[in-house]
Amino acid sequence: MTTTSVERKRPGARVHVQRFGTFLSGMVMPNIPAFIAWGLITAFFIATGWLPNGILGGFGNADAIGWSGAATTLAANADGSTFPQYVGLVGPMITYLLPLLIANTGGRMVYDTRGGVIATIATMGVIVGSSIPMFIGAMIVGPLSAWLLKKVDSIWDGKIRPGFEMLVDNFSAGILGALLALGAFFGIAPIVTALSNFLETVVDWLISNHLLPLASIFIEPGKILFLNNAINHGVLTPLGVQQVQENGKSLLFLLEANPGPGLGILLAFSFFGIGIAKASAPGAIIIQFLGGIHEIYFPYVLMKPLLVLAAIGGGMTGVAVNVAFQTGLRAPASPGSIFAVLIQTAPDSYVGVILSVVLAATVSFLIAAVILRASRKRDLAAENAGDLSAAIAQTEANKGKSSSVLGNLAATNAAIEVDEVSHADPALGRKLQNIVFACDAGMGSSAMGASVLRNKIKKAGIDGVTVTNQSIANLKGDADLVITHQDLTARAREKSPDSVHVSVENFMNSPKYDEVVALIAKNANEGVNR
Repeated sequence: MTTTSVERKRPGARVHVQRFGTFLSGMVMPNIPAFIAWGLITAFFIATGWLPNGILGGFGNADAIGWSGAATTLAANADGSTFPQYVGLVGPMITYLLPLLIANTGGRMVYDTRGGVIATIATMGVIVGSSIPMFIGAMIVGPLSAWLLKKVDSIWDGKIRPGFEMLVDNFSAGILGALLALGAFFGIAPIVTALSNFLETVVDWLISNHLLPLASIFIEPGKILFLNNAINHGVLTPLGVQQVQENGKSLLFLLEANPGPGLGILLAFSFFGIGIAKASAPGAIIIQFLGGIHEIYFPYVLMKPLLVLAAIGGGMTGVAVNVAFQTGLRAPASPGSIFAVLIQTAPDSYVGVILSVVLAATVSFLIAAVILRASRKRDLAAENAGDLSAAIAQTEANKGKSSSVLGNLAATNAAIEVDEVSHADPALGRKLQNIVFACDAGMGSSAMGASVLRNKIKKAGIDGVTVTNQSIANLKGDADLVITHQDLTARAREKSPDSVHVSVENFMNSPKYDEVVALIAKNANEGVNR
């Protein structure tokens, strides 16, 4: 393990888009279980669901149903007369619960607990100021409110007399929260409503003119370059949820989550690829199609950039089938596993959704097969043909962070960079008992990477060392060792300056973890467990 110095380039526009998309993902992804719960409740209990129930689904005449314990509201008949109708679970969850969860998460990302509280307060203003679900509003108001409170707190930080801290903190947050809720009600809600209506009009126009499949021209290459998070979580998910409220389902949830295009490409490599790419493709299919980790097939496309045509062709086919069959999902399918897709599929959409996956995979397979067959002889003749390791490295460079899934595809060409001695070098004798894997979201990739290292440490017979994973934003500064991608180390160092920082080029690469384990074992044998 060597100490190296890496020259940091100024981030370009693509990196800024990635960071913006990562921030949006950080607000949405932790709350995906709530979306799934809402989607299941919707699928079962609305009027067109599997088990229609007016009390839970929020429809029908409450007097006719006769259940007196549930909340009701007044609904209007076509002739203008009113009748009591159950509120149900579906409406309040999509109107209040989901936007408030997103806002609270965004606020916590900016300013911890106080940020989450004021984000929730202010977001109530934008929710009740509009008649549509305020997901975009929550993504704007939540983090903005937390940032403003952070700035306000900094004005009198360290200047409050002892004994008055709680009084000032509570009233400052309460007063600012009330003002922000009013501002969101009168100022931001109308703007976001107009924006949402405009975006919905654009989507409706594309659908009515049979042009929605063209979206794959941008989405599929965006997936390869990891530029799709801003579009997916910033536009498609909010509009999809709004369509579900109006129509009971939305095909927007399938624009990016359809596992068919990736499946077709990996199948083509399984039959027509060469070397390690062909050998690893069947395992990658399990991870991509069943596990929903789409990033596993990105290196295969980067090996042969022309294969992006296969991804686009498969994506367009899937969207076209969904448009033709008027299919959709009840809620986002995350991760994009075939199981998640089928669970969230509307009852009347199974045929179309399954066909969209099958035909998307078929088209992408055929296009990829032609491309691979056409270049097979040239690839076999070239010494470095099908350089999957280089493609993995390029994928992670595009993503701006490491991936545990991609690390399974390579076993070499990895290096670990340890910070300079001024940043708590292990040679100083510091104990390394609390190891944290940190990435942008702190979920799938870092979790799997932490699991691999944890198993290696266990097999090495080393006790007293814990390995966990979390997002960089949630680093508390109490970790002994923080493992991050080399492009994220500077950010992690800011959040946890007293920790030992190890920069890696690729998560879950065996030689890298062997070096980390060897270092800990060596120090343990010397009597200093670092």
